Amino acid sequence: MVYIQKITPAMKETIRMFMCENWGSSLMVSRGKGHQLEELPGFVALLDDRIIGIITYEVTGNICEIVSLDSFEERKGIGTKLVDCVLQFAEEERCGRVWLITTNDNMNALRFYQKRNFVMTNLYVNAVEEARKIKKEIPRIGYDNIPILHEIQLEYRLIN
Repeated sequence: MVYIQKITPAMKETIRMFMCENWGSSLMVSRGKGHQLEELPGFVALLDDRIIGIITYEVTGNICEIVSLDSFEERKGIGTKLVDCVLQFAEEERCGRVWLITTNDNMNALRFYQKRNFVMTNLYVNAVEEARKIKKEIPRIGYDNIPILHEIQLEYRLIN
């Protein structure tokens, strides 16, 4: 059975290695800001003590950013459960909105978040070129051979 829990300090190194294996590094860039994922709060989905999903976030003032979401057993509700954990946390913290950045090639993310009532709010044209100055590992070609060029912001409004 899948178990979801908060990320603990003891998990930092495991998360760092996990992100390096899956993303080339544990550094994530959004809107020109670098985030060390293992340093952020979040939740993990575990199956038999094996990580099958991770979400990290950062709260600034009354706004929560989902910095990363990874689910390795898709279409089983793991990503939804992880996002719901962050939405619940953000609501408890009296955040007014939860936002995130994805790239123009990531149709799966765009579909996933919009089905969960996130709305596209901004298109940052050619923003990934700036992100590559911070994280050189960002590939030039993404899903379905689509050039990775732009950042797309989605957000979920919370009612407090």
